[in-house]
Amino acid sequence: QLQLVESGGGWVQPGGSLTLSCAASGFTLNYYAIGWFRQAPGKEREGVSCISSTGGTTNYADSVKGRFTISRDNAKSTVYLQMNSLKPEDTAVYYCAARVGHRCFSDPSPYDYWGQGTQVTISS
Repeated sequence: QLQLVESGGGWVQPGGSLTLSCAASGFTLNYYAIGWFRQAPGKEREGVSCISSTGGTTNYADSVKGRFTISRDNAKSTVYLQMNSLKPEDTAVYYCAARVGHRCFSDPSPYDYWGQGTQVTISS
């Protein structure tokens, strides 16, 4: 069974850092592009970052550029989202998603598989 599991969420103060992980099981991650999305209460799900199947192409939302870094280790079937200089507006449930193919998208609709999400809370 294809499954994505996010981990690494939690509470940190503004300016802090967190690293989210997205672990895949039941399939070979090598052939999948991965996206990270987030959804805050009362808001639509938005794309945060994505990475192509080979890791050669990455994209970031303007709101996180320079603060977040996406990476992947296909040998470990895991994708990471390093988040630095966190702000209260980064508070949300973060989801990872996978789609078959090389190219990644910032829109959630092309993705076939989703994790259950991990809560990230930034407050003092």
